[in-house]
Amino acid sequence: MYLFLAFLLVPIIEIALFIQVGGLIGLWPTLAIVVLTAVLGTILVRTQGRTAIANLQRSFAELDDPTEPLAHGAMILLSGVLLLTPGFFTDAVGFALLVPGIRVAVFKYLKSKVTITQFQMGTGAGFHQRRDPFDQGDVIDGEFSEVQPRKKPAKPSKWVEGPHQH
Repeated sequence: MYLFLAFLLVPIIEIALFIQVGGLIGLWPTLAIVVLTAVLGTILVRTQGRTAIANLQRSFAELDDPTEPLAHGAMILLSGVLLLTPGFFTDAVGFALLVPGIRVAVFKYLKSKVTITQFQMGTGAGFHQRRDPFDQGDVIDGEFSEVQPRKKPAKPSKWVEGPHQH
């Protein structure tokens, strides 16, 4: 039901805002604002997306809970979609989701509404690694070429002299 209301109300809000803003500043400035917010939003989403990916990789490397970096990444992705959608309401929500403090607040709110029964990192009881039936253990595949031995030097090296030679 919430999704239905969103698909019904968001276009109505956007149309009303276009009419109001267009009436105040005119058609071309209104369209310029819409295009400018899409370009600016794309730049901001790209930079914040890189940061979110770096935070996610860090959490995986440190075996931390990746829930929050994943949620931030999802919200940044959603903000990109909203900023590319023409409209003032969607742009406002999209820019709001690019503010880290707002994302943290949204994450805390959503986290309070969701109950996680189990979280596990790494190999667990349900994790099974498939083995190759032809695996021979520690076999190293490689290429080789035969090297012809050198001719013996006329005078032996001091390293190979025996105890009787001085």
